Amino acid sequence: MSKEEHHTTNPQDRIPFSHKVAYGFGALANNMLAAASGGMMIVLNLGFGMNPALVSWLGSIPRLMDALTDPIMGYLSDNTKSRWGRRRPYIFGGVIAAGIIFVILWQLPAGKSESYYFMYFLVVSLVFYLGYTVFATPWVALGYELTPDYHERTRLMGVQNFMGQWAYIVAPWFLVFMEIDAFGGIQTGAAVLAVVVAVGCVVVGVVPAIFLRERFADFSGSEGEATQTGSKGLLGVIWGFVQGFRYTVTNRDFLLLGLATFLVFNGFQLIASFQTYVTIYYLYGGDRESAAILIGWFGSVASVSTFLVIILTTYLGSRIGKRRTFFICVGISAVGYGVKWFCYNPEQPYMLLLCAPPIAFGLGSLFTLMGSMIADVCDLDELKTGERREGMYGSIFWWVVKLGMAVAITASGYLLNATGFDVALEGAQSEQTLWWLRIYDVVVPMASSILAIGFIALYSITEQRAYEVREALEERRGVV
Repeated sequence: MSKEEHHTTNPQDRIPFSHKVAYGFGALANNMLAAASGGMMIVLNLGFGMNPALVSWLGSIPRLMDALTDPIMGYLSDNTKSRWGRRRPYIFGGVIAAGIIFVILWQLPAGKSESYYFMYFLVVSLVFYLGYTVFATPWVALGYELTPDYHERTRLMGVQNFMGQWAYIVAPWFLVFMEIDAFGGIQTGAAVLAVVVAVGCVVVGVVPAIFLRERFADFSGSEGEATQTGSKGLLGVIWGFVQGFRYTVTNRDFLLLGLATFLVFNGFQLIASFQTYVTIYYLYGGDRESAAILIGWFGSVASVSTFLVIILTTYLGSRIGKRRTFFICVGISAVGYGVKWFCYNPEQPYMLLLCAPPIAFGLGSLFTLMGSMIADVCDLDELKTGERREGMYGSIFWWVVKLGMAVAITASGYLLNATGFDVALEGAQSEQTLWWLRIYDVVVPMASSILAIGFIALYSITEQRAYEVREALEERRGVV
């Protein structure tokens, strides 16, 4: 078999487009819950007068709980045995629970103390994120197993990523909705918005559980022993979790995917706010009103570009392979970051829009390719260990993403201070400060993208290797 051979997806391995859309509805619910749970927190400061530092803690503490609950939920999902499968009961019940609790979260009574609001929001948030994990972790894992085909996995992840992006088109309008005069205040607006978001997420979130079927609903390992948490006993469950966790975090290919994702995603997150500062204080000399228009246009161009990038990534990934597509897309993104240095031109500020399309190739391609590649890792892991661990792999991958984002957002404040930026100076920032703002905004994501390409170059699962692994698995399972 030639190393360059391109495999054609067999008809029986194709996922009907309606099923891809059904899985994509899960992405829409997942991303909308994430966008709303973070984007609405400004109300705690603007509407209820909470100290911004306390609000930031309310955003970070639940992420610490994810460090424990995500892998545990992944293990439970991998090892549950029921008449409805390993994933679907959790997806169905989890999104309903998350929706109900999200509504309760934002029904905050007026006239209470800051400590009351803090404790109420903290306790209910912890419960909400638990329900969110019960839904999201099995949903992610379900996508890894819907098809055994190397290329069809990319097409599936392309559809779900495309559909999930719509949440981030809607989310910027949340504040406008909550400020509608008819609500009589942003507090009431938040309570109403929570109901709208919750109902919408539940309606679309249950779709994957109702209309999709699992390929490994009653999976038996290589020795024919069905995995079932209830039959192992407490010690057996704990030992199984420890073993599964160890296999996952020591998987070389999985670690490379995690490192590459961390670099691309958090290289962007670390300096995400810097472009705003450069636009306001370098391009427009402190004129926020004029800068806001350019910032808005940049976001719009980037959003449209992201949709187009997802389509192109899906096409390329199913034609030339996932590693090569990653090299191309992240490479274009790195070039886009580099070109930004020259597009920061105070005489022609709108040159900055030229950078938006190439930069979008980074994040636009990342989660289409990573989901598909992790599915390939799960197959190789089964070949080596005889176990299916989609839930464990998915939970740890996304926990790393969330933890990395929290670290990047925290570190960005210190990096901003390192530039010498002083908000009191307004448009009179020093030349050195403006230079460092541009340097960090360009160099950090460009360097992290190049490093990510280096890690993926070490990733071992090529198209040929993926099909060899599949053939070996089917021979072991007795599949013709």
